[in-house]
Amino acid sequence: MATRTFDPGEILATFLGIPLTAWGPDTFVAVERNEDAFTLTVGAGGETARSRNRNRSGLVTITLLASSVENDALSAAYLLDELRGEGVGPLFIKDRLGTTLVAAQNAWIKKLPNIEYAKEVGVREWVIECAKLDIFEGGSVLP
Repeated sequence: MATRTFDPGEILATFLGIPLTAWGPDTFVAVERNEDAFTLTVGAGGETARSRNRNRSGLVTITLLASSVENDALSAAYLLDELRGEGVGPLFIKDRLGTTLVAAQNAWIKKLPNIEYAKEVGVREWVIECAKLDIFEGGSVLP
């Protein structure tokens, strides 16, 4: 059985055409849907049924080093959206050593990140809201 490899340098991510690479030291990409895909209903007699939820919206949190110039580009995109409503566009994340893929055609920055300073370089967490978030969770294809 082969040992699979993960390399953070092989995560390709872009938002509004801005390449994102200055990852924070811990979790640097977090992806989640806003709601469950199905809701279970159990009747009084134990019969079950499920309802499909068509809401495919979601959140993607990108964590960058506070020192990254990518924060400048994201701040500019946020301000343009806040002033003129022109900050909606594509988000794309791909593991180049695997098959995981995350994409949204209509995504925007939900709010500016919290700013904190400390003895060491911190991080900035950018929360990106996605109207329709397509997710394929895969594994590593290369050993």
